[in-house]
Amino acid sequence: MEIIPPPQPSNPTPEERLKLLYFGLELNERPEDFTNIISLFNPPQEISTILPPGSCKGIKVAILGGGLAGLSAAFELRKLGFDITIYEAEENRVGGRVFTHYFDKRLGLYGELGPLRFPVAHQSLWHYIDLFRLNTRRFIVANENTFRYVGGVRSRNTPDEVQRLIYPLFNLTPEEKNTPWPSLEARILEDYIRPLSPEVRAEILELREIYSPAIASADYYNINQALQNANLSRGAISMLSSVNPFLGGYLDKGHINFLQDAYPLNFLYMYELIGGLATLPKAFYRSLINPCPTEYGERVPLKALGKVAFKRGHQVTGLSQREGGSVAVQYKERHSSIKRTKIFDFIVCGIPFSNLRLIDLQPQFNIEKMEAIRQLNLSPAQKTTFLCNRRFWENDRIIGGTSSTDLIINSILYPTDTAPIDSPGVITASYNWTQDALRLGNFIRKDAIEIIKRQIEEIHGLPKFSLDSIVVAHKTILWTDHPWALGAFTFTTSKQNQLYARVSIAPEYNNRVFFAGEHVSNAKGWMQGALQTGMFAANNIALKCQQYT
Repeated sequence: MEIIPPPQPSNPTPEERLKLLYFGLELNERPEDFTNIISLFNPPQEISTILPPGSCKGIKVAILGGGLAGLSAAFELRKLGFDITIYEAEENRVGGRVFTHYFDKRLGLYGELGPLRFPVAHQSLWHYIDLFRLNTRRFIVANENTFRYVGGVRSRNTPDEVQRLIYPLFNLTPEEKNTPWPSLEARILEDYIRPLSPEVRAEILELREIYSPAIASADYYNINQALQNANLSRGAISMLSSVNPFLGGYLDKGHINFLQDAYPLNFLYMYELIGGLATLPKAFYRSLINPCPTEYGERVPLKALGKVAFKRGHQVTGLSQREGGSVAVQYKERHSSIKRTKIFDFIVCGIPFSNLRLIDLQPQFNIEKMEAIRQLNLSPAQKTTFLCNRRFWENDRIIGGTSSTDLIINSILYPTDTAPIDSPGVITASYNWTQDALRLGNFIRKDAIEIIKRQIEEIHGLPKFSLDSIVVAHKTILWTDHPWALGAFTFTTSKQNQLYARVSIAPEYNNRVFFAGEHVSNAKGWMQGALQTGMFAANNIALKCQQYT
C-alpha cells in the first residue's frame, strides 16, 4: 500500500507544518519524538508574562550584533520598555550571516550567500515568519533529475543509478555493493538514533553537562570513526564522502553534529522565503525603527515600547565591568580610530565567538567561558551565485534540488521557482565547506569563477566554455574572510558539545552579560538557534529585573 504524505503547501499553517513533521517521524518509526522536538524548538515563555509591558523604562541594554540573535532579543526587550542600543559593524545591511544578494533593482533575481532554507520543525523561526507575515514556499531538497558526479562519472540522483555507475569506482564489500548509499549512511543516523529511548534521543538537542553514554559517544567519536564503528569498509566510507561531499568535508568533526540534524528531520521538509531570507531581518529592522509598529498587537500598548537606537557601522572593541554591576561598551565607528564608551545595565552578546576573541574584556570572563571562546570555531564555507540569462539546468528537467560532486565546488543548488527556460535565473553555482572552501575561496576571484564555470559544464555535460555566454553576473563570499563572522556556522569536534554546550550560553559579569547566537544554541548552524537564544537572553534579562521589583 502506497503511503501518501501530507501536502507541502506554500505559506503552511502551524497545523500543516506539524502534520508534516509528525508524518516524517512516523515514516522513521519514532513518532513518540514529536512532543520533545517541538518542546525543544518552541519559543520560550512570552516575555510580557514575566514583567508587564513598559515596566522596564530607563533600563539600558546594549545588543552586540545586528544578526538574527540580536534582532530577536531587541524585539522582545522592547515590549517591556527597555532603552535599547544595537551595535552593528555592517554599514549597509542587517542580518549578520543572513545575506541575500540581489542582482536586480526589482529584487526578483537573488541568491543566498548565507542560509537559504529552513525545516518545518524550527518553531521559533516560524513564530517570526508568521508574525511578520512573510511568504514561504517549498524548498525542494531532493530531485532525481540532479546529478552525482564522482571520479569523472555522471549519475542521476537516484540510489539505483549511483549503485550502477559510481559504486564500481570503489572497493566495496559484496553486502555494500547491494545496499543503496542512503541506507549505508543511515547506519550512523536513523539506525543509530532509533534504538535509543525517546528520553535519550532528546538529549541530542539538549544543552547538558552530562549525557547518556550513547550521546556522549556520538560527541566523542568523529564521523569517520562513527562510520568505522558501523562496520563500513574503507571503500564505503570513501564512496559516501564522495557522493555526499558535506559528509566528506566533516569526517574529522563530531558525530553529534549530524545527529542534531537527523533527530528533528531537518532535511526532510524544508521551506524558503519568497523574496530572499533577507526579508526576515529587514522586517525586524523596520519594526524596531518604527515608533508605531503593528506587530506587537493589543497586548503591548505603543506607549509601553522601549526606545531603539540602531548604530550601524559601529564596531564593538571592548567590554568592562563597572562597580555596581553596570557594563561599559567600548566601540568605534568603522571609519574612525576614536574609541568611545557608553554604560549599560545589561548586555546581549550576539557576536560569534570567533570575533568575540578579538574584543578586549576587562576583566576576562570565567576560565571555562574563555576556553570555549578560544576553541569553538566557525566552519569555513564558500558560496558563489550565478545570474544566468537562461535557465540551462531546465534542459535537464531540473527544478530545485542539489547536484553533488567530488570536484572542488562540492555542490550546485537550483532554484525552486519556475519560469520559461529562456528567462534569467540564479543558481548557487558552488557551495562548499572546510578545506575545499578555503582552496577555492583563496583563488583570485576571476580564476575561481573560471573554475566554477568549467566544473558546472563538466557536471552537466555541457560544451566547454558554453557558460561564458550564459553567466552574466556573479557574487561570491568566503565566510572566513568576512571580518564580523570569520566563519560560516558552528561545527564541533570531539567532546566539545559536552565541554561547552552549557558554559557557552551561561551569563557573565554577575548576570549582566547574556549570550545568544547559533553557536550557543541547540540548533547550531540554523537561524532557529540564533532567534531562540535571542529570545532566551531577553527573558533572562527580564527575570533578572524581576528580582528588583
